[in-house]
Amino acid sequence: MLNHNFQLHHARSLLFLPASNARAVEKARVLDCDMVILDLEDAVPDDRKDEARDGATAAAAHYAGKLVGIRINMAGTPWHGADMIAVKNSAADFVVLPKVENAKQVHDVYGVCAKPVIAMIESALGVTQAVAIGGFAGVAGLFMGNNDLRRDLGIPAGAGRAGLSFALQSVVLAARASGKAVFDGVYNKLDDSAGFEAECREGHAFGFDGKTLIHPNQVEAANAVFGPDEVALAEARRLIDAATGGAERHEGAMIEAMHVEAARALIARAEAVKR
Repeated sequence: MLNHNFQLHHARSLLFLPASNARAVEKARVLDCDMVILDLEDAVPDDRKDEARDGATAAAAHYAGKLVGIRINMAGTPWHGADMIAVKNSAADFVVLPKVENAKQVHDVYGVCAKPVIAMIESALGVTQAVAIGGFAGVAGLFMGNNDLRRDLGIPAGAGRAGLSFALQSVVLAARASGKAVFDGVYNKLDDSAGFEAECREGHAFGFDGKTLIHPNQVEAANAVFGPDEVALAEARRLIDAATGGAERHEGAMIEAMHVEAARALIARAEAVKR
């Protein structure tokens, strides 16, 4: 499981798919996304939940080279218990738990599923509890649920992300404090490629490891933004070659050991995401 957690930290593109959509589930096998999340929750109508569960468990073993998660329905719904048992008996690498607001929710699901949990932070309360949630040993990473969070915070439709920035950075901080992976929320405008790329760049600047997606046409841009580019890699290699120890001048800037470590981490990320 250590290898799966390593892969998660280096994931750039994490694609949600309705597990009831057999065509989308099949098509995702050849996409260049780093993780597939088979969704049993919001993307699936109530009368197709059982069908989606069966489809997800059958499909989970057939994504060679990709991480696989299954997003279950939350506690209190009629499907929660059956979802947990199905995930436990599936080939999924992770269980994705929506609307997490305390560590006990994660503890309970981890205890049944016996798989690492990716906790979705989707409310004001969830943000305030992110440190405790991220600190639970069974948590592998945190996802932002920005749509629900916007609603909970009362941010008007069509508003930018300024009102979310504190929450986003708080969750990144919580994840980093416990050494967990953390991923930005989805972008809803499927025909706005420029807006999507801009939001990816903002999320990257905030410190997110990658971005959750809702359409295959978003994969390429997410991979490009969250994956090291050749210019940055070349700079990293030059820095490593030039460093001799201690603080010193390099290409007009002062560098020290932490800059060398960051350069090596960038190169390691590039190696990790190679196909």
